[in-house]
Amino acid sequence: MKEVTTGNHAVSYGAMLSRAQVIAAYPITPQTQIVELLSNFCATGKLKAKFLKVESEHSVMAASIGASLAGARAFTATSGQGLALMHEMIHWAANGRLPIVMADVNRSMAPGWSIWTDQNDSLSQRDTGWIQLYCESSQEVTDSIIQGFKIAEKVYLPVMVILDAFVLSHTSEVIDLPDIKLVDKYLPPFKARDMMDMKNPRAFGGLVTPDFNFELKYKIQEAMNQTIPVAKWADREFKRILGRSYGIIEAYKCEKADTILVTSGTITSTSRYVINQLHAQGKKNVGILKIRMFRPFPAKEVVAVLSKAKKVAVIDRNIGYGVGGIFCQEVKAAFGNEKKHPEFFNFITGIGGRDVTPKDIQGIIDYTETHKKPKEDIIWVGLRK
Repeated sequence: MKEVTTGNHAVSYGAMLSRAQVIAAYPITPQTQIVELLSNFCATGKLKAKFLKVESEHSVMAASIGASLAGARAFTATSGQGLALMHEMIHWAANGRLPIVMADVNRSMAPGWSIWTDQNDSLSQRDTGWIQLYCESSQEVTDSIIQGFKIAEKVYLPVMVILDAFVLSHTSEVIDLPDIKLVDKYLPPFKARDMMDMKNPRAFGGLVTPDFNFELKYKIQEAMNQTIPVAKWADREFKRILGRSYGIIEAYKCEKADTILVTSGTITSTSRYVINQLHAQGKKNVGILKIRMFRPFPAKEVVAVLSKAKKVAVIDRNIGYGVGGIFCQEVKAAFGNEKKHPEFFNFITGIGGRDVTPKDIQGIIDYTETHKKPKEDIIWVGLRK
């Protein structure tokens, strides 16, 4: 069924189609529409789930953890400062090996107080043990929520599905809502391997001495190591049953590219427009590598694409203060043991919701192609001086 919907409601439909059983909710702009529509689904019986209205985002994640421990398929959504407030419980969910799925609508961190997009809220949680998927379109949002549950329930790690505030969250576009019977075939009911059971009492999250804690963290890393092949499998199954595929990365027109842009989120769509124009003009030496999965970072896959290029322009909608763009640092790290690598250019743009236009992308390409090396560690695009 075709539906004209916003990116936020695309999240809601994904959770509904996944048959989430418990939804913990607290409103925060620009995420609020997600849980509003889910509350309507629950109230009208379109989704048979328990809708929990709690007093803060910390409680949202605490309730989601409790639901998952009880064996329910748990979903929630947040943004910006709300995600930051969850931070303690974010660790608890991952270290507890709970397959929760959460949407994060990227919002710039305050102060200054902001409801507009950049990636620093989600990227500040990158080392907590959550799988992270960054979405380009509303269709990808819906499908990633469904795939997120498939991946989470296989490796027993939580999944964060991430979309840009307003640029995607509040923009309407046509999406294809899959038949619920096909989704059920792809994503069968959740059967927890360990759960609270009054007939078989056990402790969860208790004190762990140094004799065992080390090994628990090792197992989380091993689960992360399994995540990339599991995500590829989940994507192939999605293609087989539901007809669409995204991959953990996407190489777009990279076959003959000397210069490759590394993108994520909605900046990818703007970059596609520019690249398509260049190719139509016969300029086919520029391509795009879209990174969809950021945690675990698909280093081998990234290196396989970028090693063929002479120059790589990483476009970051974030800033690791004192270091530079976070995606750029990860891409560089992926080449750590490689003797040969392309020249890296780190562009930072779109912070705090600043528009990123085709002109900006063209400027990034022009700078990269006309400079042998970057003049600065960070090249700011669209900065008013």
